Amino acid sequence: MRKLNHYIARSVSGAVIMVLLVIVSLDAIAALVDQLGELEANYDFTEALIYVGLTLPGRIYENIPFSALVGCLIGLGLLASSSELVVMRAAGVSVAQITWAVMKPVLVFILLNLALGEYVTPLTDQFAESRRAIAQGDKKALESRHGLWNREGDEFMHFNAVLPNGRLYGVTRYRFDEEGELRAASFARTAIYQRDYWLEENGRETLMGEGQETITTRTYNQRRWDTGLSPRLLNILVLEPDALSIRNLYSYASYLQQQGLDSKQYWLSFWKKLLQPLATASLVLIAVSFIFGPLREVTTGYRIFMGVIVGIVFRMSQDLLGPSSLVFGFSPLIAVLLPIGVCVVFGVLLLRRQ
Repeated sequence: MRKLNHYIARSVSGAVIMVLLVIVSLDAIAALVDQLGELEANYDFTEALIYVGLTLPGRIYENIPFSALVGCLIGLGLLASSSELVVMRAAGVSVAQITWAVMKPVLVFILLNLALGEYVTPLTDQFAESRRAIAQGDKKALESRHGLWNREGDEFMHFNAVLPNGRLYGVTRYRFDEEGELRAASFARTAIYQRDYWLEENGRETLMGEGQETITTRTYNQRRWDTGLSPRLLNILVLEPDALSIRNLYSYASYLQQQGLDSKQYWLSFWKKLLQPLATASLVLIAVSFIFGPLREVTTGYRIFMGVIVGIVFRMSQDLLGPSSLVFGFSPLIAVLLPIGVCVVFGVLLLRRQ
């Protein structure tokens, strides 16, 4: 049985890897074409290539569930086409044993995906966005179209780029009084975090007097900036919720909830990422049930077509239910679990019929 498990695992793993390479390659080419429309300043074709390369871990993370579905359909489909699955069944191997043999290599991809999403993609995505922002322009205030806005009390601030190592580029700050009149505006080329404060470098500040009748401008090489913003908080704010790690999503969503602020978007992303292993397993279960059921004797092309259709329907259901939970107020956990539950029930019913 061990040799049989290895044989099934090798067939399924090879198909999953092949599908993943094809999908990620097409996704990367489309992303590169997309970036060609954003070339400006120092952001040239080479920088666009680097940007797409840095975002590859994130693209792998997004496409592993879909690749597992189509790869299992292809791998098991080839075994079915050569009647090897029939021989296994005739030798006394049950459907449950074959299903578990398929799940074993898929678990490796699931663990790889968890490691990517937790430790790799948040860093690579942030570094890619920051590098692009710096290349597109960090020497002027509000130069980068991909920067980050934040408010703290009576001060509004904008950062052209935020690096994971506690360095900011293009720091623009506007301070208003209680009447809403602008009192000071400053721009610093860089700011470096120094344990409990930021050190702004190469900056210029403009001060407005009462009624803005007098305006004073001064430059500085270095200036201390005391603020509650930390590199860890900025690393969370600068990325989209779906790009954050599970740890950061949970801590930030809990913080927003404690402050009485809207946290549903972050809870939705948290449950999606936490339950993605279960979603991948449910899609693989659908693939196995198809091979032993309605797709047992069809061509490989038709199996791939059906896999693509199931994957698209699954993704669309998640994309529709997620925003619906934010609009209509039901739990994001339900929005994430419902498509998974439907896949599991449908797959189990098909397998039980066999």
